[in-house]
Amino acid sequence: MTLTMLGEAWRAMGANRMRTVLTMLGMVIGVGAVVLMMAIGQGAQYAIQQSISSMGSNLFILLSGHTATGGVRSASGEAHTLTVADADAISELPGVQTVAPIHPGNAQIVVGPNNWNTAVIGSTPAYLDARSWPLASGSVFTASDVRSATRVALIGRTAAQNLFGDEDPVGKTIRIGQSPFTVLGLLGIKGQGMDGRDQDDTIIIPLTTAQRKVFGTPFPGTVRMIMVQTTTQEIMPAVEKSMTELLRQRHRIREGMDNDFSLRNLTAVADSAAESTRVMSLLLGAIASVSLLVGGIGIMNIMLVSVTERTREIGIRMAIGARERDILLQFLLEAIIISVVGCFIGLLLGIGGALLAQAMTGTMVIISASSVLVAFGVAATVGIFFGFYPARKAARFNPIEALRYQ
Repeated sequence: MTLTMLGEAWRAMGANRMRTVLTMLGMVIGVGAVVLMMAIGQGAQYAIQQSISSMGSNLFILLSGHTATGGVRSASGEAHTLTVADADAISELPGVQTVAPIHPGNAQIVVGPNNWNTAVIGSTPAYLDARSWPLASGSVFTASDVRSATRVALIGRTAAQNLFGDEDPVGKTIRIGQSPFTVLGLLGIKGQGMDGRDQDDTIIIPLTTAQRKVFGTPFPGTVRMIMVQTTTQEIMPAVEKSMTELLRQRHRIREGMDNDFSLRNLTAVADSAAESTRVMSLLLGAIASVSLLVGGIGIMNIMLVSVTERTREIGIRMAIGARERDILLQFLLEAIIISVVGCFIGLLLGIGGALLAQAMTGTMVIISASSVLVAFGVAATVGIFFGFYPARKAARFNPIEALRYQ
């Protein structure tokens, strides 16, 4: 019986092909827009999550703070107010897992005829632990290398490709400024950071080597920043308070005076960026869903017109024994077919549009099964919801009045 009604519904739509196609168009555009927007939104969320995971987890960054001399203030990082001794003291605080003092800068790197300007980070082996940064090959420099200010280096993938091409850089010599360094290891790929910088365009050397032989420092033992990793994310507020109190005490900062350091919670910044992206993804999906509503209204309008045009046909069907539920089911099936076929075409267009956007712009898109199922389910629901009223109206016709309709 249902198959017979499906055949009848298909023939009825085929009798007015142009009208049926135009009615489907609303669903096609709606579903295609939802799938496309959700794919772009989920792709953006994934990219943010990858950036967050590449930073490391539960991280604070302490920057040498501003100072004021004669009313003239210097920016964060300009004054050398943090020391290695501060890092050692912070490592003793409860909840602190890893502490890495950092003395960064930029330098021109030379290998034979090749040269490349890149970021050079002076730190300790703990830096790699805090950043969850594994080696692709080679080995890490040790605490002994830090104490001896050894000229050794770890090189990022981008810097290695620009200096060595496809050659393995491990064991080879590079010049940072005028000093020769031996490459101990090749860093694993990190990708782009949240600030848009290529994290693989980096060279890491021992902290003391950076202080004494590459960048120098006006005061022995001072560093520009300290990276602190806590054991869990939940304990970060308590650790932040403890670090602030400890450094104020160590730097003899009186009550009411500004800190001579800046403390940044990288995890909070990353979580905020991820939440913003998630909200934007939901907004994009919600905006695109409006077109589904418009498509549903279009289905209802066309179905009402169809019911009016076929009033006499409805009367004849009732006169020869069709029940109310038969008429209801027939017109409801027509609305569902329009919705489902329109949804299927919209899915193809949405997926194709997402893949095209990825190919043309390089934007990451993720087409998940859940987004496809949601779009399909919503489209079918819209067809049933907006098709029910016209179908119910047709089913409640009085057969005699329907037969008299001209």
